[in-house]
Amino acid sequence: MRSDSPQSHRPPPQALAEQASLWLARRDRGLTPAEQDDYMQWIVADPRHTEAMMQHAAAFERMMHLYEWQPWHTTEGNPDLFAPRRRVRWWPWAASAVLAAAAAVAVWLGVGTSSRAPGELPVKAYLQVNERLALPDGSRVELKDGSKVVVQYSDRERRVKLTGGEAQFSVWKDARRPFVVEAGGIEVRAVGTVFNVRLEDRTVAVLVTEGSVKVNREPSVAAPAEGAAHVVVTAGEQAAVPLAAAAVPAAPVVVVPATSEQISQSLAWQTPRLQFFETPLAEAVAEFNRLNRFQIVIGDAELGRCLIGGTFRPDNVEGFVRLLEATLDARSDRRGENEMVLRRRR
Repeated sequence: MRSDSPQSHRPPPQALAEQASLWLARRDRGLTPAEQDDYMQWIVADPRHTEAMMQHAAAFERMMHLYEWQPWHTTEGNPDLFAPRRRVRWWPWAASAVLAAAAAVAVWLGVGTSSRAPGELPVKAYLQVNERLALPDGSRVELKDGSKVVVQYSDRERRVKLTGGEAQFSVWKDARRPFVVEAGGIEVRAVGTVFNVRLEDRTVAVLVTEGSVKVNREPSVAAPAEGAAHVVVTAGEQAAVPLAAAAVPAAPVVVVPATSEQISQSLAWQTPRLQFFETPLAEAVAEFNRLNRFQIVIGDAELGRCLIGGTFRPDNVEGFVRLLEATLDARSDRRGENEMVLRRRR
């Protein structure tokens, strides 16, 4: 009986499809430790859950190929755009304990076998870092993927509009010119501090790690009048400010302490990451080895030709190895203080 029969690839039921779509979106923006545990419990509860996730991931991948194509790139149609996709064998995720050990922000991990020699592959930049802007006054902005800002400096103030996404601001002190971040009609004012602003559908989230800021609900081009209503957020605190269109006018802005764990989770997007897509394991391992003192050695050529994909923290080599053990049926052996050999299980 063929394993790729139409019955085995039928679309999942609507409720299951909705659950898989939600988990895929959460994985894309990054799972919290609690969400990681919930996700793994959901995956192992029913084999259909893994199948649904793979179907949604494959559909998303096809849409990304379509997104990258633009009509002005060519006047001829692309016959491969909607052609049946070459099948790559996908392995289910391991138990939640393995993922907890990985803790590598692994968005997904696909596995296959390469029929190409490593030398035939194009050179790729696997290490991804966020865009960082140096502003005219010496302040700095780090932007999360897809985020955008508009810089509007004047003699009276330094104003930056966050038009979408999330950014961290490291502000150079200048008492004569306040530094103002405007997001969704909310102002965050600072003189010299470090803080994070995230523009969401209904709120603006503010997290301060150094100094303090004043959050005003009614932005203005001039400094706020003396005694004007505002909320002060200091280092180690966070606030979620409802947008004007989504909030009851009298709803208060609540400022709460942020634990070190919450701060780390909120700022995890700043960590550089390694991104692979149908990359031979040998190449992925070479990238990890280039960035770490601890080295991975691949013990057999067949294992090195396996194709993997995903997003990983480059500083979590052990987590990456544990994930490979679970998905590739591999085993690892320590060799010396800073070396690990990875082989197929026999």
